[in-house]
Amino acid sequence: MSASSNMNWDRRNVLRAAMGLAAAGGLAACGSNTGRGSGGSGDGLVQYFHAYGEAGVEQAVKRYAKDYKDANVTTQWITGNNYEQKLFAALLTKNAPDVFEFHPQIQMVKSGQVADLTDIIEPVKDDFNPADIKSHTVDGKIYGVRMIDDPQFLFYRPSLFKKAGVEVPTTLEELIEAADKLTTSKVKGLFLGNDLTSIDRPLIWSAGADTLTADNKPAFNTDAVAEGLKQLRGLFTSGNLLLDAPADSWDPSALIQGLTAMQWCGMWAMPAMQKALGDDIGIFPFPKVGSAGRQSVYNGGWSMFVNAKSKNVEAAKEYVKWLWIDQKKHQEDFATSYGFHIPPRTSLAASATKLKSGLPAEGVKLFNEFGHFDNIGWTQAMIAAFWDVIANTVRKNGDPKAALDACEKKVDAELKKLFG
Repeated sequence: MSASSNMNWDRRNVLRAAMGLAAAGGLAACGSNTGRGSGGSGDGLVQYFHAYGEAGVEQAVKRYAKDYKDANVTTQWITGNNYEQKLFAALLTKNAPDVFEFHPQIQMVKSGQVADLTDIIEPVKDDFNPADIKSHTVDGKIYGVRMIDDPQFLFYRPSLFKKAGVEVPTTLEELIEAADKLTTSKVKGLFLGNDLTSIDRPLIWSAGADTLTADNKPAFNTDAVAEGLKQLRGLFTSGNLLLDAPADSWDPSALIQGLTAMQWCGMWAMPAMQKALGDDIGIFPFPKVGSAGRQSVYNGGWSMFVNAKSKNVEAAKEYVKWLWIDQKKHQEDFATSYGFHIPPRTSLAASATKLKSGLPAEGVKLFNEFGHFDNIGWTQAMIAAFWDVIANTVRKNGDPKAALDACEKKVDAELKKLFG
C-alpha cells in the first residue's frame, strides 16, 4: 500500500525518522488515559495508522476495529508526510496510542516503549515467515506482529524493451546499458527515486554484502559496494536517469505516465500499473553488483506494536492477537484487496488466490528466491549515515571508499551504544 499521493518520500525506507531515536532515551506516555475506559471488558483503545494511498484501506481498518467486540477501538488515521514524527510525539503525551503500526526498531525495545508479544505469537510462530519473526526478535523475545510483507522490484515496460532490443538486466552493468538504450527524447531509461536512497540496501545486498554481521558488526564496507557506487555515479551523470519526478519511487506514476521505461517500486503498486498498462508490465530483482554479488529483493512492510506504557497493555495485546493472529479473513483482505502484499502468515501466503497467478505470482517467486529483510539493529542513525554515502559519492562524486570508511565509523559508534 503506497503512501498518500502528495508525499514526497519513500515511506518504506524513511519511516524510522530522527524523532524515533528519542525512544533510545525512554519515551513515556504520561498522564491519564482519557477516553480509554476504566479497565476490564469494554476498554477503549486507540490505534494509529498512517494514511495509505489506496482507496478503501481506511474504511477496511475501521471496519475490522468495529468487528471487535471486547473493546471500543478508535482509529487515528494520520495524514501528511510525517507519520513517524506525529507518532513519537504522541508517545510522549497522555494521548499516546495503545496500538500503533511501525517498523521493528531496537531503540523502542531497549527503551521499554513496545510490549513483549511473545506469548500471543508463540502458539502460531511456525506459521509466520521465519524472517519476519527474526526481524522482530531481541534476546529471544518477539516485539510486534507483522501485518504485511512488501517486496520491491524494478518494474519495466516489455514493449519498450522489445522496441529497443533490450533483455532483462541481471547485472548492474546491464541495467546501466539498458537505461542508455531505452532513453529517448521523451522517456528516461530508469527511475530509482528522486535521491536514490530507496535502493540503499539492495545495493549492499546485491554486492554480496550486508548491513550488519550476525554479531552486530558493520558489514557493508566492501570493494564491491564501493564499485557499485562508482557505477551509480556514472548512471547519475549519464542523462539516462529520471530525476526530480513529481512523485517518488513508491508511487507508480512515473512508469504509468510514460516518464520512464524502468522504475524501482513495490508490489503494492501492481494493481494500479496493471489497470493502466495491462499486460505491458514486468518485474525483475535489483541486479547483481560485482562478481561475488547476487540479485536481491528488498522486503519492506508494516507491523503492529503495543505501547508498553499504555494503561491498557493486556487489552491492547488481546486486540492485536484477535486481529493480526486470529482473524485470517481480515489479514488476507488487508494484504490483497488494497494493492498487493504478501501475508506474513505462510498459510495465508500459500492460499491467497490473488497472488497465485500472473505478475503477483512472479513477485512472490522473486520474494522467496531473492528476498532480504531489515535487521532490527540497523537503526535510523545508521540508515542516515549510509544515505550520506549515496549523496556524497553518487550525487557529488566523492570517493566511495573514503565515504564508506567514514560511514563505518559512525555505524560502529552507534553499535557500541546499543550493544556495548
